[in-house]
Order: sequence, then C-alpha cells, then structure tokens
Amino acid sequence: QVQLVESGGGSVQAGVSLRLSCAASGLSSRLYAVGWFRQAPGKEREFVAAIDWSGSITDYGDSVKGRFTISRDSAKMVYLRMDSLKAEDTAVYYCAASLKAWGSRRDRSAYDYWGQGTQVTVSS
Repeated sequence: QVQLVESGGGSVQAGVSLRLSCAASGLSSRLYAVGWFRQAPGKEREFVAAIDWSGSITDYGDSVKGRFTISRDSAKMVYLRMDSLKAEDTAVYYCAASLKAWGSRRDRSAYDYWGQGTQVTVSS
C-alpha cells in the first residue's frame, strides 16, 4: 500500500522559514518524481515544485521561485524548504508521486499518489 505522509506545517509569521517533509512508503519503483502542490480556500490546487527521481532536476511555480527549494535525500524522503514566507503562501500543502514523464510534472492529473496534506498558515 502506497503512502505519502507530509509533516512540518504550522502557523508562522511572515518572513520566516519552514521545511516540509514528505515520507513515501510502499512504492514498488524508485523512478518517480515528487511534486508539491498547495490549495488555499476557494482556490484550485496549484503547482509549487517538483523534483525528478534522481534529485538532479527541479522545477518551481512562478509564485515561489527563488524562495522555495525542493530536495530529496533518498527515494523515500522529499523536502520543501520555504523561505521568506508570505501571507499568500497560506494553504494546505500536498506532496504527490508520479511515474509519468517529467514533462507533465505541473499537471495534477499526472500524479498517481497523494498525501493527506499539511496546513501552512502565514500571518502578516
């Protein structure tokens, strides 16, 4: 059974940093990309960042580029470091795993497995 579990969310002041973690288990292959998405109340789920299976290729949404960093230290652990947080970063953050081509990394439908999400609240 595949499981993705996010952790590290919380309530913080604007300008500080947080690091989210995504722990994956049950995946039969290590050749999967991991993406982070977020969803604010009343909005669609938005692409935040993705990392390929090797950890050597990354991609970021325009709203977080330069502030967020995605990394992985194994086939099972992926991190999202969020610096200079803003109130508009407030959302539930989800990690997801995809075995599909890297070219579809920004597409929610390309992801096969999703975590339950972790809340990040940034107050200004």
